[in-house]
Amino acid sequence: MDKNRLRNAILNATARNAALVIKNANIVNVFTGTIEKGDVAMRDGVILGIGTYSGREEIDANGAFLCPGLIDGHVHIESSMAHPLRFAECVLKQGTTTVIADPHEIANVCGTDGIQYMLDQTEWAPLSVFLMIPSCVPCTSFETSGAKLVASDMEPFMHQKRVIGLGEVMDYVAVVNGDGEMLDKLKLFERRPIDGHAPLLSGDELNAYCIAGPRTDHECSQYDELYEKLSKGMRIHIRLGSACRGIEELMRQVAENHLPTRRMLFCTDDKHLGDIEREGHINYILRRAVANGIPPIEAIQSRDLRPPALRGHRPRVSGGHGPLRQSDGLQRPHGVF
Repeated sequence: MDKNRLRNAILNATARNAALVIKNANIVNVFTGTIEKGDVAMRDGVILGIGTYSGREEIDANGAFLCPGLIDGHVHIESSMAHPLRFAECVLKQGTTTVIADPHEIANVCGTDGIQYMLDQTEWAPLSVFLMIPSCVPCTSFETSGAKLVASDMEPFMHQKRVIGLGEVMDYVAVVNGDGEMLDKLKLFERRPIDGHAPLLSGDELNAYCIAGPRTDHECSQYDELYEKLSKGMRIHIRLGSACRGIEELMRQVAENHLPTRRMLFCTDDKHLGDIEREGHINYILRRAVANGIPPIEAIQSRDLRPPALRGHRPRVSGGHGPLRQSDGLQRPHGVF
């Protein structure tokens, strides 16, 4: 936010000068974990406050539940089989307003040109799109791909404001073996978030992987695996996409064992557009989490407060808004902003 916009936001908040007010809402406060009844005031894409407000435009929520926009903590937009703008249009309808995307697939074919294409095509999208630079192009040394990325290829993207970290480090064998090319990439991003990808890695090898820098994992398929990775300081993406199913048992075990969810978040990883339109996006994972025993507000907090890659980055607020619909409770939250 530039200085003039910041000044205007401050003065608008103190003067209660709202352009848009959503009235009579049940507001999900993700900071306190409570539901507050009241109005939400906004102007120029900035939330001025909650309480009792009037504004030039008013929308009566009639008691609907209102929560911040949904965040997908790890996604490959290319896996939707759609152009980024079509993807944005689809997930916005499901309440997702921010994604942390790893353009691994397009980079595997087109290299750095593919990464730049994704940056260009999402620059003015109504969806906030942040990028993690693909760490493994190709995935392993045994794979044939259209490009190969080393640390020097990644460095020019470091100045891009929407590039926030290193994408999933799926070649965990190279990490654990201390491979030189992999260490160059990890070193380049050592002061930024690094996503992990280490299915069933355990014990000393998991210790080594954590020391190397990855701080998240979206590959947990068993409760013991999830617990060990949490215990070693990793954050867990609970993933439910087109290919990854059967995660509901893991949700049930998290709930039954009262495992703290403050270091868990949700992601789709890979989900086709048809599945998004039919089932939903992050809102679908929220519904499944609640159905399997995770408390509703904890589930909402998991996809609002937790993505570590977004620390220091402000997702922009979509300029438009659709009609508020009465939700059927917290199992179907609507992301309005």
